Amino acid sequence: MATNFNSKETIYIPLEDVESEHCALIVEKGLAEVKGVETHKVEVNNRRAAITVKDNETVGNAVKAIKDLGYGVPTVKNTFPVLGMTCASCAGSAESIVTYELGVVDASVNFATGNLTVEYLPNLTDASKLQKAVQAVGYDLLILEEAKQQESLEAIHAEKFKKLKNKTIWAVLLSLPVVVIGMFFMDMPYANEIMWFFSTPVILWLGKDFFVNAWKQTKHRSANMDTLVALSTGIAYLFSVFNMLFMDFWHQRGLHAHVYFEAAAVVIAFILLGKLLEEKAKGNTSSAIKKLMGLQPKTVMVIQPDGTEKQVAIEEVNVGAIVLVKPGEKIAVDGMVISGHSYVDESMLSGEPVPVLKKENEKVFAGTINQKGSFQFKAVKVGKETMLAQIIRMVQDAQGSKAPVQKLVDKIAGIFVPIVIGIALLTFIAWIVLGGDNAVAQALLAAVTVLVIACPCALGLATPTAIMVGVGKGAENGILIKDAESLELARKVTAIVLDKTGTITEGRPQVTGIKWLDDADATKDVLLSIEKQSEHPLAEAVVKNLEGTPAVVLSHFDSITGKGAKATYKEETYYVGNKKLLAENNIVIADSLLNQAEEWGKESKTVIWFANSKQALSVIAISDKIKETSVQAIKELQDMNIELYMLTGDNEATAKAIAAQTGIKHYKAEVLPQHKADFIKELQQQGKTVAMVGDGINDSTALATADVSIAMGKGSDIAMDVAKMTIISSDLTKIPQAIRLSKQTVATIKQNLFWAFIYNLIGIPLAAGILYPINGFLLNPMIAGAAMALSSVSVVSNSLRLKWKK
Repeated sequence: MATNFNSKETIYIPLEDVESEHCALIVEKGLAEVKGVETHKVEVNNRRAAITVKDNETVGNAVKAIKDLGYGVPTVKNTFPVLGMTCASCAGSAESIVTYELGVVDASVNFATGNLTVEYLPNLTDASKLQKAVQAVGYDLLILEEAKQQESLEAIHAEKFKKLKNKTIWAVLLSLPVVVIGMFFMDMPYANEIMWFFSTPVILWLGKDFFVNAWKQTKHRSANMDTLVALSTGIAYLFSVFNMLFMDFWHQRGLHAHVYFEAAAVVIAFILLGKLLEEKAKGNTSSAIKKLMGLQPKTVMVIQPDGTEKQVAIEEVNVGAIVLVKPGEKIAVDGMVISGHSYVDESMLSGEPVPVLKKENEKVFAGTINQKGSFQFKAVKVGKETMLAQIIRMVQDAQGSKAPVQKLVDKIAGIFVPIVIGIALLTFIAWIVLGGDNAVAQALLAAVTVLVIACPCALGLATPTAIMVGVGKGAENGILIKDAESLELARKVTAIVLDKTGTITEGRPQVTGIKWLDDADATKDVLLSIEKQSEHPLAEAVVKNLEGTPAVVLSHFDSITGKGAKATYKEETYYVGNKKLLAENNIVIADSLLNQAEEWGKESKTVIWFANSKQALSVIAISDKIKETSVQAIKELQDMNIELYMLTGDNEATAKAIAAQTGIKHYKAEVLPQHKADFIKELQQQGKTVAMVGDGINDSTALATADVSIAMGKGSDIAMDVAKMTIISSDLTKIPQAIRLSKQTVATIKQNLFWAFIYNLIGIPLAAGILYPINGFLLNPMIAGAAMALSSVSVVSNSLRLKWKK
């Protein structure tokens, strides 16, 4: 299974920061304590450690020991999609072969995401060597460039699903007549031949992959679910063909020559159906990374030293380059504005809906979207150093990590297959020794029966069918659920972290109040006309509020950066903006308007003034309204003894006001995306099971870090792709419903697994003939096949009960 390893061969580990003999002695002392390191010597001049070790695992331990001492080892970390895995034990097999490859420091295969996360020494191995190692055990690695990888993977999955669907349909259609004849018309003329005719393509054509994969596993002294399926169906089929062709062999020994074509065919059909259900559940593979990458433009306009503009590929932009950003364009790299100004939509970073004014000496970030103005900025961080690239990396790391439930599946799969094969062999041997005159026939019959009855159909269907019904039930109630992991954990949630904008609030600035001075509302047509021409993002809220009001023709419109706008109408000058704009133009504000503005200010609302050249005509309050259902949902979650935390990029005053209005006791303001993820980790370290609820791209890292991630359906596509659950209506009251659905679905999964295991625990000993010495009972493989099918039907039926639960 492992790469050939020569313990006498010298392995070189490159070192960083080891610049003196003193440092070398520290590293040598550390290596001496690593079990399996036979000889070691640090070469200071070559900056490397020369060691001989007993196995590759020791190389990984040596690298970790060096890093623990505070010295660097230039390893490469990569994530590659693994192709061809069919079960959790496949992930274990692929992980094991990579772990033993010379130069690999650490490797982990996540069956849920289908990815290999690997760290290796580039002087000892590379992606192509890892690919060959994985191919040797029957799988494959996709080692294309990152940009092409996602597209290729989606095409491969689509093609795989199409083939699997066709195979399943044909397997079911061809198995039906075999089952009907085998159960009810065994005595009809040519019954055996007809069943053989229909079952042969199911076994040899539709089930071919099980045998091919099982053979590859066997060559590497490994076994998975394919091994069990291939053994049970292969032996049942060959045994049936022998019985059909050589009936006299059994008749001469006083036994009836049974055929078990229906058992073999049904096993293949059910396993394919289980795989189809699983593929359907996993079909919507997250395209979050692809969409995050899509935020970065492929080309950028760079200002040359001679002042000319040149469009270059994003990869060619270097630190210090001067970049021009035009209206509506995406910002390509992180940088600092050097000339011009504009409003930039930073919702992908801050989560706040209001675009931010960017002027000279202010930072801009890759992936954010410029609004109406244009400006130039100097590139400060490019490529993998940008904040967007860091978000992508953090999301990849969080998605690639293994969940506890997956480790449990790995263990079950790893134990179940070899145990069943072992029991079948022991059964065969026991019958040979104790079976008497017909020992060989009875031994073969009992061993086949064990393999037929122990086929993991019920185990294979237990989880996906419950998930499919649970997901369907959730969808009916406006809750989209992606996988079993989120369902398994949602019921355990003890803390929920809520984003503010778009989650608790509507996520859209709205006019929440407007007060006019006496009959000044007659001038609202002027207010509407000015706001229609304004670039300021809050102007849109005013325009929407004054919908239906006719516009007028203005003259001399002027946008005043950071303050507002002014325009002339019928030789009168009008102003829209902040209080500072009015003060600079000596405009009088009536007490009634001033008092109202102060009151709104205490509620953390944004206040806008509308005035003519002499006095303020009105004051307008704009805020992001709390959703009508948010307060009810928060109370319901608190009644479930779940701690609630609100994290927002907004200011302290606004956060405090929202928390007070909704009844949230814990909140944090002015929180950056990476700090949200850090806060979730802190809660997890306290032993809490944490759910994150958000709606923006800025929440994607936190969503990927949380145990359970929930996105608001009216938020960004990327938040929904990263999240394991999506609330279609963006209604927070759906979250307690999702938790209750989780409890019901997990209970069903547990029932299914319980009955599947009980079925095997009772069925396997019966098939082996445990009752034969007591009452002469020996299970017929045909009944075993029916029992196997019945166990699958019972699991599916139990899952369907979820539909009628409230």
